[in-house]
Amino acid sequence: MPNVLKATGQLEPFSQDKLLSSIQRAGIPSDLRENVLGHIKLTLYDQIPTSEIYKHVTEFLENSPHPFSRTKYSLKQAIMDLGPTGYPFEDYISELLKIEGYSSQIRQILMGKCVSHEIDIIAEKNNTRAIVECKFHNMPGTRSNIHVSLYTKARFDDIKEKHNLNEVWLATNTKITPDALSYAICSNMKVISWDYPKIGSFRDLIEKYKLHPITMLTSLTQNQKQLLLGNHVVLAKHICKNPSLLDILGLSKDKKNSILSECQFVYGE
Repeated sequence: MPNVLKATGQLEPFSQDKLLSSIQRAGIPSDLRENVLGHIKLTLYDQIPTSEIYKHVTEFLENSPHPFSRTKYSLKQAIMDLGPTGYPFEDYISELLKIEGYSSQIRQILMGKCVSHEIDIIAEKNNTRAIVECKFHNMPGTRSNIHVSLYTKARFDDIKEKHNLNEVWLATNTKITPDALSYAICSNMKVISWDYPKIGSFRDLIEKYKLHPITMLTSLTQNQKQLLLGNHVVLAKHICKNPSLLDILGLSKDKKNSILSECQFVYGE
């Protein structure tokens, strides 16, 4: 099998098992999976970028009998499309925390012993009062490095006593470097990244709670997505449950119904 070029610049042999696993995890109908694999095998060449494989998969799904399947396969990219600023990602993590039973405040200014800090999220549940640093990346292959763990812990140390904080978390939509993770674990910092922890990773939580971002929806234009994100509408399931959220877009009835149909497919209702 030829090698594939990952976003990090690393080469590794193409794995049809990995591709099938990602297709299955995205909820692609079983009758399409082998067809997708067969199509990708015809496009392979040595050192093909993974981004090109992704493009071939999404194009194939878009032209299949189940075109909305493309939406489900685009999860990782859709999270990156929450940018360009990190604010929608903070809103997104806040919604995740609420589902897990936390009260959540976003973008708070807290005075520490030395300086003031803009804290992405303050989360509270039972005896836990935590700050959450949300590290958003919109480029594939980018990882949160040791500096992120260091400054997150430094912020916590400066404000924890004054504001009765007992936990510090780092949440990122990509992966975290080994040094950054080692420091976080050593410092009792909770980490949620794309693939960490092994059970309960960011990806796991999205799938568990059906937290599909509105940026997955192909029936919305980029400007429409940005308008919704600017109004703190980040989840497709919220549109399913409250279609009036689309009213700010000034859509026709047919267009609104098209968006709702895609939302319902993604959310599984």
